[in-house]
Amino acid sequence: MKGLAKSQLVKHLATSTFPACVALLACTGLATAQIYGPPQTQTYAPARLLQKVGINQKMGAQIPLDLPFVDESGKDVALRQYFGKPVILALVYYQCPSLCNMVLNGVLRSIKSMDLTAGSEYEVIAVSFDPRETPNMAAAKKQTYLKDYKRLGAEEGWHFLTGPETSSKALADAVGFRYVYDAMTNQYAHSSAIMILTPSGRITRYFYGIDYPSRDVRLGLVEASSERIGKATDQILLYCFHYDPTTGKYALVVMNVLRLAALITLGVLGTFLIIMFRRDYRAAHPRRVTT
Repeated sequence: MKGLAKSQLVKHLATSTFPACVALLACTGLATAQIYGPPQTQTYAPARLLQKVGINQKMGAQIPLDLPFVDESGKDVALRQYFGKPVILALVYYQCPSLCNMVLNGVLRSIKSMDLTAGSEYEVIAVSFDPRETPNMAAAKKQTYLKDYKRLGAEEGWHFLTGPETSSKALADAVGFRYVYDAMTNQYAHSSAIMILTPSGRITRYFYGIDYPSRDVRLGLVEASSERIGKATDQILLYCFHYDPTTGKYALVVMNVLRLAALITLGVLGTFLIIMFRRDYRAAHPRRVTT
């Protein structure tokens, strides 16, 4: 009986585990094929593409304002008509499955936190570098972001453009934005950043990643406008914070903070001394009451 039970147990284990082992080996083989497939297409191609992607800062460079594009309504436009105010520029493409949406979401978060309004104090321009995209795609993207932005008149200040590859490529080259098309995935490989430009179209700031602190973007817009927008507090912040082009952020300048603190301290002490001198003078020279 014991021998029979043992043989039945062995038979049961063989019949129950064999299919699982076969399935496991099959999955392992598929995974190995995906990882170690043809090196020209799966291992090294992405690396070669990524070598062509990046951003070369061109601080102070003038972008070509006469480049022709098409706006979200299908109207032929030139970049020039959107300048005259500081500009936030985002190079994206509207059918991007992930990163471009993150960039635009980052812009939205940043400008929603500012009391400056797109269309009033500055302009936002999103330009598609995919020549296959249409004004209808741009219009749909614009409605999505305007609905969340919820600022009166913002439809005149946030623009979504499409156009020929010659225009988008020339603009990308002017700001140092390098991207490349990946035929295998039918997508573009690119970096994530936005740029701040002056009212005349010169590049003043780069902000990297997908999160753009509203304080930094605001200061960038104030500087780009030659301090024609913003408040007095922005001038103090610009004195205390310095733009670091290596990080794309504003960093605290300790020495400037100390200088500002010293000036404030001297002002307070000066005011205190004047008040004390005037009190002592009045005490030593009381006014005579005449009858």
